Amino acid sequence: MRIAAGVEYDGSGFAGWQVQREGRTVQACVEQALGRVADHPVQVVCAGRTDAGVHATGQVIHFDTEAARSDRSWVLGANTHLPGDVCLTWARPVPEDFHARFSARARRYRYVILDRWVRPALLRGRATWCHYPLDVERMQMATRHLLGEHDFSTFRALGCQAKSPVRTIHEIAVTREGEFVYLDVRANAFLHHMVRNIAGVLLAVGKGEQAPDWVPELLAHRDRTKGGVTAPPDGLYFVQVYYEASFDIPAGRVPLHVPVLDR
Repeated sequence: MRIAAGVEYDGSGFAGWQVQREGRTVQACVEQALGRVADHPVQVVCAGRTDAGVHATGQVIHFDTEAARSDRSWVLGANTHLPGDVCLTWARPVPEDFHARFSARARRYRYVILDRWVRPALLRGRATWCHYPLDVERMQMATRHLLGEHDFSTFRALGCQAKSPVRTIHEIAVTREGEFVYLDVRANAFLHHMVRNIAGVLLAVGKGEQAPDWVPELLAHRDRTKGGVTAPPDGLYFVQVYYEASFDIPAGRVPLHVPVLDR
C-alpha cells in the first residue's frame, strides 16, 4: 500500500530535509516515527527537499508499507513519536502511480519579511528581518521580468545539481500587510536556493539599491556570481504542492502569522 502524507515543520533546528551523515534532519525524524507506527523500516520520498533553516507548512511525502492503519492512526501515531518542531497534518492511501516528487505539477513557496526598524523576538528564525523601509511597488515591478520560462542560472546556487537551469514561474507576487512583506512564488519546479536568491535581488530593489530593470540584466548574464546576495532561510516556507485533482491531495497551509492570498 502507498500512503501520502502532509508534513509541517519549523526548519530552525534542522540541517535540512534530506538525511545526512551528520546533523539533525526532518527526513530522519519522519522515517523513524513512521517506522514505529508501521512496525517496520520506512523510507519516505518528499515533494521538494528544503535547506537548513527553511520551514514547511505543505510538504508532501509518500511511503510504501504492508501495515494496515487508519489515516488517523498514521497521523496521531507518527506525531506521538515526532519532536515538537515537526508533525504530520494528514495521511491517506494513494494509487501506486502517485509519486510525491514526480507527480507534482507545481510547487509554491512564500518568503516572509518583517519590515520594521526594531528586530523581532517572537518571529526570530521564522521571518527575515529588514530594518530598511521596502518599496513594495518597485519590488512588484521587478517580479514581472521573472514570469514565464527562463534560464535561472543567475538565481541558483553554484552547487546546484539540477541538469537544466530552465524553470517556469507561473505566478509571483510581492504584497504588504502592515509590517509584513510577502513574496509568493509558484513554479513548475525550483532550483537550489532559487527563491532565496530571488528574494535577495528583490530586497535590493525594494531598498532602492537597484532598479527593477536590474532583473532582466541578471537573467541575461546566466551567471550566479552577478546575482547579488542569497537571502536568509528564516523567512522561507514551502507552502503547497499541486497535483492532478484525481489524487485528492489536500491543499497546503500558510504560516499562522501570514494572511492567505488568493491562489
